[in-house]
Amino acid sequence: MNGCHCCAHECGVDRKTGKGFCRMGILPVVARAGLHFWEEPCISGTGGSGTVFFSGCTLRCVYCQNYEISSGGNGREISVKRLREIYRELIAQGAHNINLVTPSHFTDAILESLEEPLPVPVVYNTNGYESVENLRRLEGKVQIYLPDVKYSDDALALRYSHADDYFRTAKRAVREMFRQIGSYRMNEETGLLERGVIIRHLLLPNHVENTLRVIDWVAETFDPGEVLFSLMRQYIPHGRSAEFPELNRRVTEEEYRRVERHLEESGIEDGFVQDGDSASEDFIPAFDGTGV
Repeated sequence: MNGCHCCAHECGVDRKTGKGFCRMGILPVVARAGLHFWEEPCISGTGGSGTVFFSGCTLRCVYCQNYEISSGGNGREISVKRLREIYRELIAQGAHNINLVTPSHFTDAILESLEEPLPVPVVYNTNGYESVENLRRLEGKVQIYLPDVKYSDDALALRYSHADDYFRTAKRAVREMFRQIGSYRMNEETGLLERGVIIRHLLLPNHVENTLRVIDWVAETFDPGEVLFSLMRQYIPHGRSAEFPELNRRVTEEEYRRVERHLEESGIEDGFVQDGDSASEDFIPAFDGTGV
């Protein structure tokens, strides 16, 4: 790869010899691979989602719950052959799908690993800061897109994630995902998602308006039955949150009730919400090399 353009930063680094904005070279670095039961019910099901947690990231979110691997770089470099083997091992354990977490910067390796179709859906689990051109390379290889739309306010995106064009970039990316996949399709017998786009948004403390505008965009952009929306209240101070006093606490009940009311009034009917118990460190996986 001469000049990386896998994500919207388009940093142009030759990752065969150096590291890009993502702080990673060309070969995949994986921190954990295993069955994961804490995704949306239509992803985790009863058997678990076969998650592969990649290290590095195309954003630098100061509050990231996976901070040890997104910014710390913990993980093990593996070959594409080993990546394929991990998929097979997870499927043999009963995984409903193969869930690629923070995958963008390893697109080349992922495409090579998916040359032969898998017997389960592939989930592309991303922070939303995606290049449309890179997403088009994945067309036909991914059945489920699971993007965040973190911010409607680019000032917040710059302050907390080092991406001052986040919202317009994420909007273009999500539209491209929907163009590829179309309206979501659920298996009526199992309740598992077979194809579709689930848009995730994490409510941050002190930033309710940011969330309300994300909800408005989803409601204005997609008709009922087209995408699923997942409103998350699992925020806990993590990473560098202590350096940002406004982020150094959990979301209050009042903040969440205000957002939930807005969601109910928005017309969005298809999706998920979380209860207060989700805001716990117990739901952060151990990035200890399991399954790698």
